[in-house]
Amino acid sequence: MNKLKIFSVAFLALGATSFAQDLEQAQKAIDAEKYEKAKTILKSLTTSDADQGKNFYILGNLYLKQKVEDSAKFYFQKGLGAKKNGNFNYIGLGQIALDSKDATKSNDYFNKAQADMRRRDFEEFLYIGRSFLNAESPNYKSALLFLNKAKAVQSNDAQVLLSLGDAYYGDGNTNEAYSAYRNAYDADKSVLRAKLQLGFITIGSKAFQEAKTSFENILTLDPSYGPAYRGLAETYYVWSLNDTENYASKNKKALEYYDKYLSLTDYSLDSRMRHADFLILNKDYAALEVEANEMKKLNNVNPRILRYLGYSAYENANDTEAIKALNDFLVTPNAKAIGRDYLYLGMAKTRMALTTTKAEDGSDVNKIDQTLFDSGVADLLKGVQMDPAMANELNDIGKKFFDIKLYNEAAAIYEVATSNPNSRNFLYDNFYLGYALYFGNVNLPAGEKINPIVVEKANKAFDNVIAVSPTTHDGYIYKARINSLLEENAEAQAKMVKNYEEFIKVLTEKGEVEVSKPANKTKFVEAYTNMGTYYVKTDKVKAKELFQKALAIDPTNEIALARLKAL
Repeated sequence: MNKLKIFSVAFLALGATSFAQDLEQAQKAIDAEKYEKAKTILKSLTTSDADQGKNFYILGNLYLKQKVEDSAKFYFQKGLGAKKNGNFNYIGLGQIALDSKDATKSNDYFNKAQADMRRRDFEEFLYIGRSFLNAESPNYKSALLFLNKAKAVQSNDAQVLLSLGDAYYGDGNTNEAYSAYRNAYDADKSVLRAKLQLGFITIGSKAFQEAKTSFENILTLDPSYGPAYRGLAETYYVWSLNDTENYASKNKKALEYYDKYLSLTDYSLDSRMRHADFLILNKDYAALEVEANEMKKLNNVNPRILRYLGYSAYENANDTEAIKALNDFLVTPNAKAIGRDYLYLGMAKTRMALTTTKAEDGSDVNKIDQTLFDSGVADLLKGVQMDPAMANELNDIGKKFFDIKLYNEAAAIYEVATSNPNSRNFLYDNFYLGYALYFGNVNLPAGEKINPIVVEKANKAFDNVIAVSPTTHDGYIYKARINSLLEENAEAQAKMVKNYEEFIKVLTEKGEVEVSKPANKTKFVEAYTNMGTYYVKTDKVKAKELFQKALAIDPTNEIALARLKAL
């Protein structure tokens, strides 16, 4: 019996060692971004060692990392019933609640995970901290709170230190992040992820040669560590943006390293999606379309594939396919839309709404499908409302409509662009919004009058220009011109005169060189004649003076001559 007892204990110890080794292999595969390999190991563990709840948690967490929430939730709920470490699965459910913006539920799950912790336990703190890091809206302060609790128990645990590095980096504390990553590697030389993150910090500081050396050093330790090649790819990509003379060669190098990265992963959907994201950064949309169709063969239900198809179809001038793919993506239950999705949908619709044919004389005839165009503008607005940075993308789109004299359509796009006052194109977008509103209404059909709301919008646009650049004299003259269109509105006519006066003042202060330019002389004549016309009924002396100023610049001006004669 004693021999049997000793044998049983030895067998159990062997089983525990086997479990630990298999779990370690799975975690190493995750770290190397070989997700399919990791899932195969973990699925096997959930069957061979179904009593170990941590197997289910790590598998569910991997699915959560890949944005497959249904599968993640399935394994977390199944893991709750395990005899050992089932509590870790509450942490997974807590992160799902975080992603759903349900703080109360996530706190409840995290509390359940900690309920039976013993004095020397720390992994619950570690994984809760990582949940705050990995959430769709990361909370770095909360992550640091829990990770520091874990550190208080195990001050030299490499995974705790690595996670602290991620939290500090996300929170903008680069110095603390660098220290934590360095300490993590010192604690365990097998944690190459820590050295990898040190390289990414170096990219951020634009020390590209140092970053390159850092990633190459990792490959001397483990030539098959794929993420180091991804680091080299991202180094060369950012480097190319900062070295315009060698952009092409460095960008080519970036793509070569990314291909090498893919060859060292298991070509999983996740690594392909990373590749797709990288192709978007590189604006290589032909390759993106190929990659998206390859991913569709692997997994026809993942909604992000439709996103890539939509983006690449638009960039490759296939608007019909772009609209279909993005509409299909946006109605998918598990799709998590971002502002760029609506931006691309809106761009595809507005471009498709425009058709150009040739007239008999060879000139272009442009027509607009107004319903489709309006739908596209609504999508552009939704994209900017979701992500204000999308307003930066609209300048060129509006300009295309402006250049072919579809002014009302251009104005609709610029109006969306100017809804973000922090856009880098805010000044120019407002200028073109005002321009488009003016040119779209200056020659209305007979009997049709300008809408006062249009004048109000144009005034606001030029006011925005003047607020940013008070010496931009065209801002004042176009305000005068747009107000002049409200011919029967006394208030608008008074504003017109004031705007012309401001134009004259600002341009005169720029000196004789500016004043004497032919184009500006013409604008002076316009200002004097229009102001003179305004004063004809109320102040004939002032009107006469203004017409004389116009004739001093242009003695043959017919309007000034005729009205002066009438006076």
